[in-house]
Amino acid sequence: MVKNFLLATLRNLRKNTVYSLINICGLAIGIACSILILLWVHDEVSYDTFVPKSERLYQVWVNSEYNNTINSWRSVPLPTYEALKNSHSAITNTTVAGWGGERLLTVGDTRLTPRGYYVGEEFLDMFEYQALQGNADIALDDPSSIVITESLAQKLFGDQEAMGQIIKVSDESNLQVTCVLEDLPGNSSFEFEYLIPWKQREKVNEWVVENKDNWGNYSFQVFVELDQQQKELEVEKAIFPLLKDNGEDDFPVHLWLHPMERWRLHSEFEEGKEAGGRIEYVQLFTIIAIIILAIACINFMNLATARSEKRAREVGIRKSLGSTRLALVSQFIGESVFISFVAFALALILSEIALPFYNDLVDKELSINYLSTIFWVFTTCILLGTGVVSGSYPAVYLSAFDPVRTLKGTIKVGKGASTPRKVLVILQFAVAILLMVGTFIIYQQISLVQARDLGYDQEYLISVDQTEQISEKYNVLKESLLQSGAVEAVTKANGMITNINSNNFLGWPGKPEELKVIFTTVVTEYDYAQTMGIDLLMGRDFSKEFASDSTGIIVNKAALDLMELQEPIIGTNLDLWGEKYNLIGVVDNVLMGSPYREIKPLFMVMGDWGGSLTLRLKKGTPLKESLATVESIFNEYNSAYPFDYVFVDQAFQRKFIEIELTKKLALLFSMLAIFITGLGLFGLASFMAEQRTKEIGIRKVLGASISSLISLISRDFSKLVLISFLIVTPLSWWLLDLYLE
Repeated sequence: MVKNFLLATLRNLRKNTVYSLINICGLAIGIACSILILLWVHDEVSYDTFVPKSERLYQVWVNSEYNNTINSWRSVPLPTYEALKNSHSAITNTTVAGWGGERLLTVGDTRLTPRGYYVGEEFLDMFEYQALQGNADIALDDPSSIVITESLAQKLFGDQEAMGQIIKVSDESNLQVTCVLEDLPGNSSFEFEYLIPWKQREKVNEWVVENKDNWGNYSFQVFVELDQQQKELEVEKAIFPLLKDNGEDDFPVHLWLHPMERWRLHSEFEEGKEAGGRIEYVQLFTIIAIIILAIACINFMNLATARSEKRAREVGIRKSLGSTRLALVSQFIGESVFISFVAFALALILSEIALPFYNDLVDKELSINYLSTIFWVFTTCILLGTGVVSGSYPAVYLSAFDPVRTLKGTIKVGKGASTPRKVLVILQFAVAILLMVGTFIIYQQISLVQARDLGYDQEYLISVDQTEQISEKYNVLKESLLQSGAVEAVTKANGMITNINSNNFLGWPGKPEELKVIFTTVVTEYDYAQTMGIDLLMGRDFSKEFASDSTGIIVNKAALDLMELQEPIIGTNLDLWGEKYNLIGVVDNVLMGSPYREIKPLFMVMGDWGGSLTLRLKKGTPLKESLATVESIFNEYNSAYPFDYVFVDQAFQRKFIEIELTKKLALLFSMLAIFITGLGLFGLASFMAEQRTKEIGIRKVLGASISSLISLISRDFSKLVLISFLIVTPLSWWLLDLYLE
């Protein structure tokens, strides 16, 4: 029976070679697209699942009411770390962590700047990253220890034993390797190559020690481990008033727990509640994968029903010989599953060929794990699902033919199938058009935001991380850079202009008591506005001619509009950190945060919080020469560190990585969806033309031109495409309007 089934299937495929190839290729491309998309989706949804306790780990977040809304952020006061340990019996562990950064690691002549974290001694006990050498439970107990990954050990020590070796960190501390960890997988929220004990940070940074009891400085990350996942709400209730109980009562503020399992996909909040994040991209591309697969299935159904006339006699003969309808349905669905199997095999080949290019596009290291249970479950679902869905309607339709009328040739095959076929073609093109319009809107959105007025001049700006050496020699370094002829202006601030993360409250005359507004905070030096190319609207910039500038303050236009100060504006006293600051200037609005949001109120004050230097290179001088000159000066005054810099315009473009990826993937898969749709339409149109060979011959004999014949054949399909366009236009407008909101 199986042999007869296979022979019948192969005979049918061979008799209709062109249409069989169209079916198989369409399905293969559709399945390959789905595989690639779902590999990306699986990588996203599996973030941090390799951590054994992931379901019991949480990050402590803050909800605070100001700016007439509830705002959520993940930085908390440092005392939270110790206070949480005794706040509820369900909390079995807590740890603290910095925000991660690149630090200089030196071993002999080898100097590297990998990314790493300062973390509490409980960190590895909670997150349980796999240790290859050493005891992870005690690896961070000693302040003079350092934990490194396998790949970093190879870079620093080659084939030598890494355990016990000494690494010089930031040209100031000699730390001993106490543990070597297995490299973290790509789908990890923490990305690091080394870990340094928090106690070491306390030794080298007085600011951290000063904030051990400061409940007003929200600058640290704290994580907790619960003994049971079900205790989350109970623990949140216990820690809710912790900030208020410790003096943070100027405005409503409380702590809550964000589960590790939701860090990656649910990171955006509105009014204190989850409001999306990367989950939206996951949902979008899952839908696209299903749509592409559905389009490929529709192609199969359309071609199968269109070719029904050629199989009508076969059905009649089989029924006259005693075949039941169930047997015929099984035969046709079986053929469909067989085609799906062939298409799936071809899809795997196409996927493996495309994976290197796809990985470059999505910046991941995706691969098909053939030993995974998930893979075989997915394979079974694709084979059976695609086969059954694709073959169900043709099977039911063909098996319903009356054998007597079929063998007599009186049955009018195809007319009963034309309406569903037309509906499916309309659906195919509607979806394809929607994808293309969506891609076009995304492209326009990116272009609009990228063309937004930034309020400063990015051209020829480079940023260099500040080090201890730079901080100590800043003035002489700045003077040397300006005298070199390669640099027009130099300044420093608490962060690169594209990413200022400091925020503080500011008071002003006439401010309503109930109004709480947070201001973006720039702590800078002289020449900030000049270096960045920011327009000064009122007053003046910080200047060495005024000794009082240590308590001077500059605000942006958004802040000025908010405060509604009375004349004279310049000279107004503003309340900051319990002191009076004198307003000396107003600058134009500068885009420092999200390019998709309005510019926030901002103030600038003098000081040195670390961060970065920004240099404006001289226009007209070859860039390569300017960078070489600047590098030689930095090598003289910052000799312990390699010269690393970032172009500010490139840093700004990184803000668009996710939406650029969305645009590229949407464009790629939209084009493939249209290709699959066109492939199916081509097969359907060519088959219809073949069915009308006699009619076309007669028309040509009667003088019909080629153009009129083409118009005749394409007229019906053109109507369907037009109907698709009319249907999808209002739907596209509605969906994309929601997206733009």
